[in-house]
Amino acid sequence: MKRFFFSFLACACCMAAIGQRNNLKDYVTVTFVPNHADWVYEVGETVRLDVSVRKHYVAVPNQEITYEWGMEQREALEAKTTNTGKGIVTLDLKGASEPGFMTCKVTTKVDGRTYSNYITVGFDPQDIKPTTQLPPDFTTFWEAAINDARKTPLEPLMTLQPDLCTPFADVYHVRFQNTQPGTYLYGMLSVPKKEGVFPAVLRVPGAGVRAYSGDKSFFPEHDVITLEIGIHGIPVNLPAQVYADLRENALWGYNTYNNDDRDRYYYKKVYVGCVRAVDFLCSLPNVDTERLAVYGGSQGGALSVVTAALDKRIKCLSAAYPALAEIAGYHHGRAAGWPKIFRNPDEVSLQEKVQVSEYYDVVNFARFITVPGLYIWGYNDQVCCPTSTYSVFNVITAPKQLLTVLDCAHWLYPEHAAMQKEWLLEELKK
Repeated sequence: MKRFFFSFLACACCMAAIGQRNNLKDYVTVTFVPNHADWVYEVGETVRLDVSVRKHYVAVPNQEITYEWGMEQREALEAKTTNTGKGIVTLDLKGASEPGFMTCKVTTKVDGRTYSNYITVGFDPQDIKPTTQLPPDFTTFWEAAINDARKTPLEPLMTLQPDLCTPFADVYHVRFQNTQPGTYLYGMLSVPKKEGVFPAVLRVPGAGVRAYSGDKSFFPEHDVITLEIGIHGIPVNLPAQVYADLRENALWGYNTYNNDDRDRYYYKKVYVGCVRAVDFLCSLPNVDTERLAVYGGSQGGALSVVTAALDKRIKCLSAAYPALAEIAGYHHGRAAGWPKIFRNPDEVSLQEKVQVSEYYDVVNFARFITVPGLYIWGYNDQVCCPTSTYSVFNVITAPKQLLTVLDCAHWLYPEHAAMQKEWLLEELKK
C-alpha cells in the first residue's frame, strides 16, 4: 500500500497506546497494542489488538472487559464482553469496508471503579475523499468579501504593554479595523528590539474566548515579528472575568451564529479578519513581506488553512488538527470535525445550513493552498477527528508534510509543538 505521508510514532519501540494524556495518571490503565505499528490497515483487513488492564504497570489477569468497535464517532458495529485471561486478550476485529477510521473502546471495573480507554486506527486514510462540495462561486464570494473589507482603512492603534515586554521584544496591544468602519480585530504584536526588517508569523487562535499575551516563543534565539490575534472583535488584554462572562453568555455557541446565511455567518468576518491581519503586518515598515507564515491548532489550524488559501502573501503554514472540516459529515453518515453542528440537525433548515457550510468548510479552502505546509494530528482526536483532517490533507496539491503522532488526542506533545516552529523557521529562511 502506497504511503505518501510520514509518521512520527510516539512509542515506536513498544507500540503500546496508552491513549489519552492526563495531568494525573490513572491508577488503572487500559492499554492497546495493534498488530500494525503505524495503526494503518488496508480496507477490509482484520485488526488484531492485544488489550490489557494494567495496575502498577502489571497486567491484571482474569479481568472482565467490555469492548465496542465501530466506525469513528458512529454507532458500534460490535459490542461484547470478554476476559483478559492470563493478562492480555487478543481481539480480532473486522476492518472497514471503505477508507476511514474505526475506534475500539474498552471499559472495565476495578475495585468498584470504572476505567476506559480507546484507540482509533485507519484504513487507507490517504484515500479518504471529502463529502463537502465546492460551490461554483466559492472564489468570487471570498474575493468580493475581502475587496469589500479593504474599502475600510485599517487605522491601526498600537499600545505598548510594558509588563509583557522582554529583553528581546517589545509587545504591543494592537487594534485595526476589519470588515467595515467600527468593526475591529485585536491582538498582541511582538517585535524584536533591535533594528532591522524581519520575517513575520501570524498566530491564529483555537476556539474559545480568552486573553492573549503575545507569541514570544520565537524569541530570543530567532528574530521574528509575531502577531497573535483574537477573532471576536474585543480587546485581548481584559480581566479574565470578562471573557468568562462572554463565553457563558453573549458568545456561547458563536460557531453556529447565522449559519443559515452565508453572508451573515459568524465566521465570515473571522476569515476576512485573518486576511486583514496580514494586511496589518504588511503595513509595518520592519516586516519582510516576502517572508510571512501562519500557524495554529484546532480552530487555529482551520484559520491557518483559510488564511494561506485566501492570501497569497503567505509563504508557508502549519496547521495542527484543523477544525471546521467536513462540517456536514454527520449529514452524510460519517464523522465530522468540530464544531459537529449537524450531529442532531434541525431537519427544517438542514439543507440550507449544509449549503452555507460549503463556503466555510476548510476542505474547500485546502483545495486552493499553493504554499508548503506542515500538518499535525493524532488518530485519537475525537474533537477534530482524523476522518475530517485527512479530508483536508488529501485535497491539497501544494508541497505538504504530515506529522502523525498516533496516540495524541486533541493536543500535541511539547516536542511536536517545537518541531512545528522549527519547521516554520526553516521555511522562512528559504
